[in-house]
Amino acid sequence: MRFRDRQEAGLRLAAALEVYRKESPIVIGLTRGGVPVAAEVARALGAPLDALVVRKLGAPMQPELALGAITEAGGRWIDDGLVAHTRTPPEALHAVEARERVVLDERIARCRAVRPREPISARTVIVVDDGIATGATVRAALWALRRERPAKLVLAVPVAASSSLRGLSHLADEVVCLAPIDDLFAVGVWYEDFSATSDATVLSLLRSGAPKATDATV
Repeated sequence: MRFRDRQEAGLRLAAALEVYRKESPIVIGLTRGGVPVAAEVARALGAPLDALVVRKLGAPMQPELALGAITEAGGRWIDDGLVAHTRTPPEALHAVEARERVVLDERIARCRAVRPREPISARTVIVVDDGIATGATVRAALWALRRERPAKLVLAVPVAASSSLRGLSHLADEVVCLAPIDDLFAVGVWYEDFSATSDATVLSLLRSGAPKATDATV
């Protein structure tokens, strides 16, 4: 299963999530790429759209390798095994986290200037990303959102590494994935267009609550 772009992925994911319409859910997209997917889901379900700002903590010498993640609302997760495997010293990891927290705080300020966070206590919450490779950002996000005591926490993604889904299953009440892949390689391989989602696109979607064409600028 491949997807033309995030919008198509969202439409196809929304069809699989139709059962949740009766629960009046809140749809939360993980920034940045999860928001265009979540926008389609929210529109299809007639649900409010929100975002959760997340930042991967990349290995100092391999920035694409996630040693962990931090999120809005206090989420933080570190893969201690991977930190040890990459021989990343504590001071190097702290430097990466400090740098990413600056970006995180700036993006939180921009998002909340256009849309305050939706209260999620005692609500059904559908957490949407554009795909899961290692699961670091999703793990941190689910942990943070669980602390706010939603009635139900649903993880929904178009495509994901099967092993990562198994590792995340205990953090969500339910998991919906259109394409669990044993040998994922990279999320972008499963999209024809996996252009970067800009901050401007995220803010536009949050303002309108409806999807627009993804701005590929960064």
